[in-house]
Amino acid sequence: RLAQAVCIPAIHLHMTAATMQVSQKDFEKAQEQLKLLKKDPGNETKLKLYALFKQATEGPCNSPKPGMLDFVKKAKWDAWNSLGNLSQDNARQKYSELVSSLVSAESAGQKEDASPEESRHDGYETILVTTKNNITKIMFNRPDRKNAINHKMYREIIKALEEAGKDDSTIAVITGNGDYYSSGNDLNNFTNIQPGEMEKMAKDGAVLLKEFVGHFIDFPKPLIAVVNGPAIGISVTVLGLCDIIYASDRATFHSPFSQLGQSPEGCSSYLFPKIMGLAKANEVLLFNKKLTAAEACAQGLVTEVFPDRTFQKEVWARLEAYASLPKNSLAVSKQLLRSMEKEKLHAVNSKECEVLKERWLSDECANAIISFFQKKSKL
Repeated sequence: RLAQAVCIPAIHLHMTAATMQVSQKDFEKAQEQLKLLKKDPGNETKLKLYALFKQATEGPCNSPKPGMLDFVKKAKWDAWNSLGNLSQDNARQKYSELVSSLVSAESAGQKEDASPEESRHDGYETILVTTKNNITKIMFNRPDRKNAINHKMYREIIKALEEAGKDDSTIAVITGNGDYYSSGNDLNNFTNIQPGEMEKMAKDGAVLLKEFVGHFIDFPKPLIAVVNGPAIGISVTVLGLCDIIYASDRATFHSPFSQLGQSPEGCSSYLFPKIMGLAKANEVLLFNKKLTAAEACAQGLVTEVFPDRTFQKEVWARLEAYASLPKNSLAVSKQLLRSMEKEKLHAVNSKECEVLKERWLSDECANAIISFFQKKSKL
């Protein structure tokens, strides 16, 4: 792709080594951003980009003037030569600013163009469900609670997965609104319960959890998690049931089960050792080790990690490409891959929920949760 330039009088600035490094870093970033543009910026802009790039990398124009009939080379030469003695540092800066303006303009245009096409699903309070470009997006939407999952949210996610499995979309995506992906189980689910209601709470909770995880196991289409920030507990364990996990480099993955007197769920007791090996899974599931995005990727839980500043743009561009693939072929292939272990996964889910029900009724679990709230209130 051609690189850039605007006719600006040469300005000579004294720059420290640190400033020059930052300028070079921005210049390299701009080159990468330019590759991500979907729309052709037009010949005039491409000539500006070309001229600024040459000025930034080689300095003032130093090649012989092409013949009058060599129109393309002459246009490039004229654009480069018009920059005169503009310094390389300033050329890098102007190049970066021009690319940034192109990215911003395209992003704004995409929002205006895309908004009418986005279909929002009604009937949800704790999540946002939309369909656009053959993608159904299920977004956790309790940002003020770090997207903690309460009973209502569990049921709404189940409903959204059922609808997404049957609609015309090609793929489904789960993500979070705000700084967190999800902080996992809302521990308020366990508070204000009378002693005589504990057994019913544990039984109903286990039934709801089993149904929730079962919908991940049975989901018929490619299911992709876009982890935009920290993930905790159930939001981490069900990632093993997703087909692809893309994460921002600011995401973390934490399953503090023993800290809360509980035990693994989401089929993680079976899938995590398969994914990352028994020793690493033990650190995560038994000893509450928090993984960075890079660690989670190295251990096979996460598919790919992206810089947070480009995370949304890069991931959604990729997802839109995936969603343009033949829908039935993707669904059949997904179901074939899952069929080999579906029965086993349902058995694991049942066992995990049985064990959790016992844990919820234990004094150890109750004391651990009380201790957690006491520590939290002191912060």
